[in-house]
Amino acid sequence: MPPSDRTPDTTRADASTAPPRPQRADGRRNQARVLEEAFAAFAAHGAAVPIREIARRAGVSTGTVTRHFPTKEALFRAVALHRIEHLVRSAEDIAAQEPPTTAFFTFFAFLVRQSAADHAVGDALTGAGFDLRAAASTAIRDFGTAMTGLLTQAQQAGTVRDDVDTADIKALIAGCITRDDDGAAQQRMIEIVCDGLHPRPT
Repeated sequence: MPPSDRTPDTTRADASTAPPRPQRADGRRNQARVLEEAFAAFAAHGAAVPIREIARRAGVSTGTVTRHFPTKEALFRAVALHRIEHLVRSAEDIAAQEPPTTAFFTFFAFLVRQSAADHAVGDALTGAGFDLRAAASTAIRDFGTAMTGLLTQAQQAGTVRDDVDTADIKALIAGCITRDDDGAAQQRMIEIVCDGLHPRPT
């Protein structure tokens, strides 16, 4: 007669210690679609666009979006930080190609145009979206370092007034992108701001 007590199955792995399952192919495709549509939606409308609109654009449910990005802040952060990494690379390229006397102004004009064309960039830089600094992101620190470096070099070269700091620059960018109705108005705002940034005659 077989024993009444069964021997525990030691070949079965404990669920709590099993490694996480790799993401399924359809899950990866859904995540890629969500990110792609989030890039477009945040670029057009900024951080205010609702999750349900991004889900509709991606052709998935809101539950699918939140499965990959638990909050809208997490999704916006993923999009905005990708954009900011691009800005850091652009700052490095400008610094390598132009002298300190002009590099800052070139970068400032680039930031204004990027912020006007891509609302995710504008919201991230001006604080109109979520506070990305809370993420302690390397990209955010690198961007601050890049902007401060170009500004400091311009001030040392005597082409930007000494009492300007990066907070002033962000405020000026925000002011310039309120005039994104046409390229001529935007360029005029950039020129007015850049003229004002030059040192005042003694």
